[in-house]
Amino acid sequence: DNPGYLIDQLERRLEDRNFAIARPETDSLFARYSRQLSVPAGFTDSILAGTLVKIQFRHRSTDLDSDYDELRVSRAIYTVLTDLIVTTDMGRRPTAQNLDSLNAMPGALSLEVTSAGNRMTPPSGYEQAIPGIMVMFILLVMATSGAILLVVERRQGLLRRLACTPIDRTSVVLGKWGGKMMLGVVQIGFAMLAGTILFKMDWGPNLSMVIAVLLVYGALMATMGILLGSLARTEGQAAGIGVVSANVLAALGGCWWPIEVTPGWMQKLQLFLPTGWAMDALHKLISFAGDPVSVMPHLIGMLVLTCILVILSVKIFRYQ
Repeated sequence: DNPGYLIDQLERRLEDRNFAIARPETDSLFARYSRQLSVPAGFTDSILAGTLVKIQFRHRSTDLDSDYDELRVSRAIYTVLTDLIVTTDMGRRPTAQNLDSLNAMPGALSLEVTSAGNRMTPPSGYEQAIPGIMVMFILLVMATSGAILLVVERRQGLLRRLACTPIDRTSVVLGKWGGKMMLGVVQIGFAMLAGTILFKMDWGPNLSMVIAVLLVYGALMATMGILLGSLARTEGQAAGIGVVSANVLAALGGCWWPIEVTPGWMQKLQLFLPTGWAMDALHKLISFAGDPVSVMPHLIGMLVLTCILVILSVKIFRYQ
């Protein structure tokens, strides 16, 4: 009864939310509808007088549609309330004409954009898969092939012939290391080219540092192959140790999944593994757009370990 002009504003907002409005004349007709909105008598006068007004919405359904309908009704009611507040703040009386003129005004929206800082979410998709596969297979190929070839050369007596030459042990080891390193350079170059062309891989803003990380990591893996070749007695041992080590180090180093989603102890363990150093550095450069200085500890650590393993390889290198 006597709802006033604000009920028209409410109906307009409900129709904007895709409701069809009906005003049954009797309670029996009103009860037939599955959606019922009850507005108290003197709706407009009570609001203008500052009296608390309660609007009741009933829905017979209990599915998700009822929640969505309740949300749409609430938005319509709050929009009318907002119009009343804005009209009052503009120094106007909340009459029907003033509300209509307010609705006719274009909505002025301003969007302020600020940087949220560096990305914090773990990498996914190609950002995780391509670096992870590269790190794993550099280890797998260079460790197994480098070790197996040394075992074969030792079994066939090729290394014994080198022992008869004036070439010292250090030069022999460095020569073997250089050959394996060239294999790693070809592998890294092909993988990066394939990732860029076939999968549109974005290597981040510091491509040169990404290449440096991969080359230093490749140098370390070449040294591990030489060391394993000096320790293994047969091709089977070299292949078995190389494959098992590659899979274990890849899993624990974050090659198979983002290490950021693993428990804290696994993230700490990654920092003690060469695969973890490489993956952490690549993630910082590619996924988190880190500064090149942030990966210098990784590079220094891999270089120091490479030098240590080279010295150890020279010490234990066997000609037969």
